[in-house]
Amino acid sequence: MPEPAYSARSQTQEGAAPTPEDGATPAIPPCTATLDVLPDGDRMLVTLWGELDLGGRRLLPDLYDVLTLSGSGVDLYLDSVGFCDCSGVNVLLDLRTRALDQGKTVVIRSGGRAVERVLDLTGTRELFTDADRADGDGPRAHADQDRLLTEVAQLRRAMQTRPTIDLARGILMASFSLSPEAAWSVLVRTSQNTNTKLHHLARDLVGTVHGNTLPEQVRRQLAAAVAGTGARGGTEMCHASGTAGAEG
Repeated sequence: MPEPAYSARSQTQEGAAPTPEDGATPAIPPCTATLDVLPDGDRMLVTLWGELDLGGRRLLPDLYDVLTLSGSGVDLYLDSVGFCDCSGVNVLLDLRTRALDQGKTVVIRSGGRAVERVLDLTGTRELFTDADRADGDGPRAHADQDRLLTEVAQLRRAMQTRPTIDLARGILMASFSLSPEAAWSVLVRTSQNTNTKLHHLARDLVGTVHGNTLPEQVRRQLAAAVAGTGARGGTEMCHASGTAGAEG
């Protein structure tokens, strides 16, 4: 097997992480992933193994360098990545955004179970396929690039708000003995009936744990949605406490 043309240094103990746009200095954990690179025509073949999580951001400088050295982009082989979460997907999305800026592509050629699962959960698989390659520099290529940039922004926003939504759903499950599906239905129905964005509703619901009170209209619709699931005592609890989670 040929030696890799480029081998990233281990950044488990050191190595600068990319500076965030807001100028803050995040506490990024050590990186437990490593990579090797081989050139293949105008592409660079990158093999990653280890764990791709928040610490994986320390690999971005090396990945950006590899992308710059390529003619048309990077092909990723992620079979040996044993763990990947949303932070790891964000690493890939950052690389993808940089590639778009350079008129290049990032394609995931293969991935293990951990990678495949998180790509499916986040709906990002199609962003890293051959079909995503732009043909030339015409209007279609620019339209595809704009569409992908929009999708990346939407996915990032979704991943930022998902923890709060999951926490709100957990409060409903604990308060009213709801299944995960029923709790999700309550959130969606209340969001629609009050014309409130789902992540805003989830934020307000989580805030009730700290003593905040939901608006009367939201309380009424939440009570109705909970009652619609057949949960016993749901309506009474919502009106008596003023929140869904105060007694959770």
